[in-house]
Amino acid sequence: QVQLVESGGGSVQAGGSLRLSCTPSEDTARDYCMGWFRQVPGKKREWVAHFYTSDDATTYADSVKGRFAISQDKPKNTLYLQMNSLKPEDTAMYYCAADPCPYASDYRAHVGGTHDYNSWGQGTQVTVSS
Repeated sequence: QVQLVESGGGSVQAGGSLRLSCTPSEDTARDYCMGWFRQVPGKKREWVAHFYTSDDATTYADSVKGRFAISQDKPKNTLYLQMNSLKPEDTAMYYCAADPCPYASDYRAHVGGTHDYNSWGQGTQVTVSS
C-alpha cells in the first residue's frame, strides 16, 4: 500500500482559504484514484472530492462544489485540495486516500462508492470559525 502524508490544515475564519497537500510514498502520476475525505467526531466519514490521475478527471461532493478544487502536481507527485470560501460546517479532520486504478471503470467504482480506498493518510485538521 502507498503511504500518504497530509499537511496544510489549520484554523481560519469563515470566508477564508486553505490548501491541503498530500504526498504519496510512490509515483501516482498515472493509474491512481485519489481522493479527499473528511470526518467530524461522532459522524460518518464524508467524501469531498475524487481525482483520477490518468486523465485528471475530478468529482466533487455537492457541499463543496464551486468552492473546493482538487488537483495534482505530477512532477512534485503531490495532490492538493484548494479550499476557498470556507464555512464553519467545513470544520473536520481531512484525509487523503489512494488506490491503484488501471482502468477508468475503477475510478467510476470509487466515485460510485462500490470500491473503497485501501491507503489512507493520518489526517490534517481544518477548523473554520464564524
